[in-house]
Amino acid sequence: MVTQSQESLEMLVMVSRLLSSKLDISELLSTIMRLASRVVGADRASLYLLDEKTQELYFDVALGLPKEVQKLRLKLGEGLAGSCAKERTSIIMNDVASDNRHAQKVDAKSGFITRSLLTCPMIIKGKAIGVVQAINKLDGDFTETDKNNFEAFASQAAIAIENSRLFSSVKEEKKKMEVVFQKIKEAAILTSPEGEILLSNESANLFLEFEKFKSKNIKDALSNFSVKPAFDEIISSDKVTNHFEVEREKPKKFFMEGSAIKLVTDKKGNHPEIEGLLWILSDITAQKMEACMARNFLSLISHKFKTPLASINGYAQILNDNADSGNTNDLTKKALKTILSQGFKLNELIENLLNFVMIENADNSTLNKTEFDASELFEELIKSIKQKTNPEKDEIINFKLVTPEKTIIKADRNFLKIAIKNILENAIKFNPAREKLVILSSQIKDDGIMLSVGDNGPGIPPEELGNVFNKFYQVEASFTGQIEGWGIGLSLAKTVADIHDGKIFVKSQLEKGSAFTLILPKA
Repeated sequence: MVTQSQESLEMLVMVSRLLSSKLDISELLSTIMRLASRVVGADRASLYLLDEKTQELYFDVALGLPKEVQKLRLKLGEGLAGSCAKERTSIIMNDVASDNRHAQKVDAKSGFITRSLLTCPMIIKGKAIGVVQAINKLDGDFTETDKNNFEAFASQAAIAIENSRLFSSVKEEKKKMEVVFQKIKEAAILTSPEGEILLSNESANLFLEFEKFKSKNIKDALSNFSVKPAFDEIISSDKVTNHFEVEREKPKKFFMEGSAIKLVTDKKGNHPEIEGLLWILSDITAQKMEACMARNFLSLISHKFKTPLASINGYAQILNDNADSGNTNDLTKKALKTILSQGFKLNELIENLLNFVMIENADNSTLNKTEFDASELFEELIKSIKQKTNPEKDEIINFKLVTPEKTIIKADRNFLKIAIKNILENAIKFNPAREKLVILSSQIKDDGIMLSVGDNGPGIPPEELGNVFNKFYQVEASFTGQIEGWGIGLSLAKTVADIHDGKIFVKSQLEKGSAFTLILPKA
């Protein structure tokens, strides 16, 4: 013969299965109400949930009761349900009429007569999230056994409600993410750690032609593109974020810049686990084409200037050399010297512009790498700058060479010479002091070879440090008092560092000076 405790246990097992199968909150709450009355043999049941903002209980489901009842709210401590939620203790009330804790306004609104109540709190992590009530025991009074069974039911109901809320929250966040994902202009692709495509937005479908090629993997989707650095290098990198460029030649030139962001989960005691990658791709075709046109224009203009400028400087030199032998007046002599001096300046500007265009169009594959000593390069640069120094200028330039060990560099010597020359000329040109100090140093470090140019100039304001490597940028003339040049010297130096897989940075202190350091891979 099946005992009552066995029946109760079987009922709770069935309840547990039913509740765990429901994730939709409204469906779940209705199921809880239907089961609540059956668990303890009651006429009906009701469910209050706690509004955490107002700290009030409200009806979410009241089966068989009028809808207006659901508008009622009970403060914590008000009525039997409020007391149960506040004290987090189950209450049996078999004679409601003789107990003033019962909130009579519920019966008054519903027209229902409550005779007996079994009220249990639904608790998660020590906090009451609501109250479940069994109303009017069908056979006799509510007992301690009923209370124990109802508490077990309430505990299962609380877990089910919390799971449903979490599921709804995740579902809502996923919906929001998908909306944002689809709305962003950039191509966005979510993949597994191995590159399997899990989610992509409209821009990604357009850029990578998913409809046409039906790509399942990001590597396949990028197979028609040239990717730098290579795809396998991006995947195997230890960096959380890897930047890369994508280029397609046919049927029409198409350029994108991208970032592959590893979605990392930290686990205590273990290495961080990569759950997936987010790939963001931006169409930069217009910028690339515009930059290419600008370089071509600069190259064309520079070459067009070179021929007439060579004639101007050549004849100006001849006239200046013969000025002292004839009857040339002082004004003419001064004019000839000015023409020659400015002609040489203009020629140097044109040369710098041509160097800039040449280096901008270069990449690692076009470099003419050789091995050479850093100190020899420094000495060559110092000599060439000394030869160009105007003796009539009231300035003293002191060079200091710091090379504690022989430093062999493997790089494109011409490009590196141009880069350091530009940094050196800036150190002199932007230093208003009469006595200038320029320090050239080389050092071998674990992360590469460091080549530095320091000066005792006015320094660079901290807010300008992020801009000094931009093309055609100079710190404002009111600060330095100098405006000569194109503002491309440091940008050129950065490009040289980049195409050598190196980097460049600056440290500066106002009224103390600046130091530019170029780091190249070891030979």
